[in-house]
This record gives sequence, C-alpha cells and structure tokens, in this order.
Amino acid sequence: MKKILSVSFIALVASSLLFAGGATESGEDTSFADVQEKCTFILGLDDSFPPMGFRSESGEIVGFDIDTAKEVASRLGVELVAQPIDWNSKEQELATGNIDCIWNGFTVTPEREKVMIFSEPYLRNAQVVVVRSDSPFQTLDDLAGSTIGVQAGSSAQEAIEDTPGFSESLDEVVEFRDNLTALMDLEIGGLDGVVMDLVVANYSIQTSGKDFRVLDETLTEEEYAIGFRKGDVALRDAVNMELEAMAADGTLAGISASWFGSDITVVGK
Repeated sequence: MKKILSVSFIALVASSLLFAGGATESGEDTSFADVQEKCTFILGLDDSFPPMGFRSESGEIVGFDIDTAKEVASRLGVELVAQPIDWNSKEQELATGNIDCIWNGFTVTPEREKVMIFSEPYLRNAQVVVVRSDSPFQTLDDLAGSTIGVQAGSSAQEAIEDTPGFSESLDEVVEFRDNLTALMDLEIGGLDGVVMDLVVANYSIQTSGKDFRVLDETLTEEEYAIGFRKGDVALRDAVNMELEAMAADGTLAGISASWFGSDITVVGK
C-alpha cells in the first residue's frame, strides 16, 4: 500500500500547521491566550471510536478522552467543544484552524510528528488483529493470503505498511471510514480480520458481546497523545500541566477506572 502522506503533502501541511495557529507576525505564541479569549477549546475527533470518543444511544459524544478533555477544559477556564471531523482529513482540519487539537485515541507516529507537536503520552496502546473466534488464525503469518480491513487514515493502516512482510503477504487490504463498519464486515464474513487499536478492540468486544478475539501477536506498540499545531506550544504546555495535575490528585485515575475498570494511564509514571 502507498504511504498516506506524500513528502510534498507533509511539507505543505507542516507549513500550514506552523502558521495557522496562535502565532503573531512577531512570532509570539498566543495559542493559549487565543483559546482563553474565545472561551472554547475545540477538540477534533472521530465520533465512532469507542471508548475514546463516540456517540451514546442518545447521540451525545462521550468517552474516556471526552471526560478527560472536559476536566482539562474546566481547569483551564474554558468550554470544551467536541467537533467530529473526517479522520482521513484530520491534519487539514487542524492546519486550517477548524479545531484546536486532535484528541481521540491519537497515536504518536514519526509521520505525524513531522506536521504537529504532541502532548506527553497518556495511554499505551498496540495495533492488533481482530478475528472471528472460530477462525483458524493464531499468528500474523497465518493471515497470509487473507483480506484485512482497516480504518482509512489511521495508525493501524500505517502499522500494516510498516510491519515487515505483513502487507505483502495479504491478498487485500480494504479501507473503511471507521472501525465499527469494518467489524460489521468481519462479522458477516466479508473480511478475515481487522487491524485496529488494542484499547478499542478490547472495549468493542467486551461491550458488544460479538464472537471476536484478538491475536496475541501485535503489529506495533504505541502511545496515545494529543496533537497540536507546530506553533501552539503554549496551548500544548497548558494542557500538559493540567494532565499532570489530574494524575497527581487522582482525577485521571478515576476517569480511567470508570471506563476501563482500572487506572491504565501513564502520565507521571
């Protein structure tokens, strides 16, 4: 599969991310002051990515990242606005200033570090393969010749490409708008497996009761963090400070326990 971001596109987005945010002509970083002035902190997300950010049955956007971001925004004295975006266009959404950050189970990768800056990591994750429980697959090598689903523009897609020999061994990789649709296709037999985040896979299997399992062998180990425009260091640092305070006073652990049953966060650890 081709890389999602070409070199020229990375350069274009990097330039946009540097100058579309809170930088004045003198080079002063006003990113945090700008958020304070407008009294809102706009979080870009894929609203079908449970348990990080997704729609409840009533249509409300909920999730671990949403609860955490609401607490951060409250401590910063601003209102959180959760803005659904096309995940395959997330870099453009950030670059053009439509959102202040990308915060939605967002994996730190070398490609993304070229075009944005990140908060400190707050969760560890891995890219894994979900299969039907009755499938014969036990290892990545067993999947040779199979059809795999993946969310377009995700770090799972990058993991498929970057795992030596894996992409080449597959018969086909099918892109989906979101993981939920891919899992539906897996359930009816249209796919042999879906590559996705371990945190999301475990939550989806636990809450849906679907007859799926996760292969023990992982593609990549990862960390979740919050993405900001290159020049928005002041805003990034303000969010980092609140995350560290929440870790110190137990608030972050409490939010984690409410979603995962225990504290799986890594801030300050």
